[in-house]
Amino acid sequence: MTQQKGYPADRLNAIAQHLEPPATRDEALEKSEWKDILQEINRRKNKNRTADPNDHGYIRQKTQGKLWVRERIDAFIDANSFKEIGVIAGIAKYNPDGSVKGYTPANFIAGKATVNDRPLIVAADDFAIRAGHADGSVWGKSIMAEQSARTLKIPLVRLIDGSSGGGSVTLMLDKGYTYLPPLIGMHDIIASLSEVPVASAALGPAVGLGAARATLTHFSVVAENVGSLFAAGPPVVANATYETVTKTSLGGALLHTTNGTFDNLAKDEYDCFAQIRQFLSYMPNNTFEMPPCVECTDPIDRRDDALLDIIPRRRQRMYQVRDILTRVVDQGSWFEIGARWGDGAVCGLARINGCPVGIITFDCTLNGSVLTTASCQKFRRHIDLCDTFGLPIIDFADYAGFAVGTKAEREATIRYGSTLTAALYQCDVPYFTVVLRKVFGVAGAAFVDNRVPNMRVAYPSGDWGSLPLEGGIHAAYRRELEAAGDKRNELYDSLLAKFEAVRSPIRTAETFDIPDIIDPRDTRPLLAEWVKLVYDNVLPHRVDKIKVHGPRIMYRP
Repeated sequence: MTQQKGYPADRLNAIAQHLEPPATRDEALEKSEWKDILQEINRRKNKNRTADPNDHGYIRQKTQGKLWVRERIDAFIDANSFKEIGVIAGIAKYNPDGSVKGYTPANFIAGKATVNDRPLIVAADDFAIRAGHADGSVWGKSIMAEQSARTLKIPLVRLIDGSSGGGSVTLMLDKGYTYLPPLIGMHDIIASLSEVPVASAALGPAVGLGAARATLTHFSVVAENVGSLFAAGPPVVANATYETVTKTSLGGALLHTTNGTFDNLAKDEYDCFAQIRQFLSYMPNNTFEMPPCVECTDPIDRRDDALLDIIPRRRQRMYQVRDILTRVVDQGSWFEIGARWGDGAVCGLARINGCPVGIITFDCTLNGSVLTTASCQKFRRHIDLCDTFGLPIIDFADYAGFAVGTKAEREATIRYGSTLTAALYQCDVPYFTVVLRKVFGVAGAAFVDNRVPNMRVAYPSGDWGSLPLEGGIHAAYRRELEAAGDKRNELYDSLLAKFEAVRSPIRTAETFDIPDIIDPRDTRPLLAEWVKLVYDNVLPHRVDKIKVHGPRIMYRP
């Protein structure tokens, strides 16, 4: 055969042999009456675990710049920790005398492993065999992987490349009939979301059922260089909608990380694995356990002087909210989720004094801290994640309200805003608010007034009310301003000056509507004390209730 460019035979053979066990003579096996069966099992195991450099599917995988499925598993998990389920599963064809005529390994690999010494189930597509279609013998292994994660109460990680066992029209010819399309195992896939952490990586095209499996998760990531996702591929789209598209233009990584289909973008497969490992490090093994705390070397009483001046005195000037987050949480612990979508909503995970917390806030440089449909959806998903796995939520509040105007009404912003409000009020994990700047209207109230009592403090830059003062003056004094004619601006400035006197957050603190206005440098010590209190006194009782009554909510991705 013609050798593929860039992959000489010696390199392909070297890769192919990376999992082949050394040849040793087993004297006990040679004497066993079960020798023939055990040898056949070992032969199939070795075949399944060893790449064939002459196989068309394997060559295609490599020339597309993708890792082979077992290379992926090796790169993701702790070394030598993989215990495979269904090692010899596949499709065999037999001669009349019972001898094997041909054998094709299953195109789905699953098993138990450890990552950072914690157990999990890993399930991976082998696109090199039938592009992951159901006629590659995957259904039973896929279902068992999902069920095993639920039964053992450990995380599940899906490495998606293809249809993940979705259908193929060729099955009709093989079976001699067609069928009502089933979703075998979907009950377990959905139920897992309320019980164990589920993460996925798109390491090739995620199509049909593969697309569903990639997104029915708590965290999803896509490799920019090889990943994509679509309900149906370009050939089906061309027939259905008469559009001529490529995999990239139809469902490329850059597209689907700006609309929330995938949470995060990764530069390559190895970056996908690193992000999933980091995500899982904040998660408990299941909803019946506490989030895992680690040793903290970052002093909890650390006070960063830069926090004093990050937020400008002039309200029209912007600031970088992530500069506040990274100075408050444990150094190196900030992990953002969904940075490329959400119209300014900022969500992520971090640690304070070594313990995981969920973070929500807003990037005021985008949309003026106004919540759109997309930002409401993003916040709701993150709140549900934290509530499912018992992570305390810290809200760094800067919300100017829900978006207004014709575009906002067409996008049903209030409907999604109401759903977000319900999520804030229904979740029962500990919740603490640090008001950075704006808190206005129903949207602002939902973020800072959803607990009894409300645990909240403010920076000196706090600015709040039923609606922003500047717009409120135009609404309240519309007639006077219209009648002012040429002196309209002069009247507006005088009205604004009167309101400025009562706008000070100190006046709000005088009435105890905000318990405290803090020196921004005290944020970390204050939050560290609160996190310790809730981990010591609140979360253990919450977990006890879940053990008795089961998970509180059905997680909706």
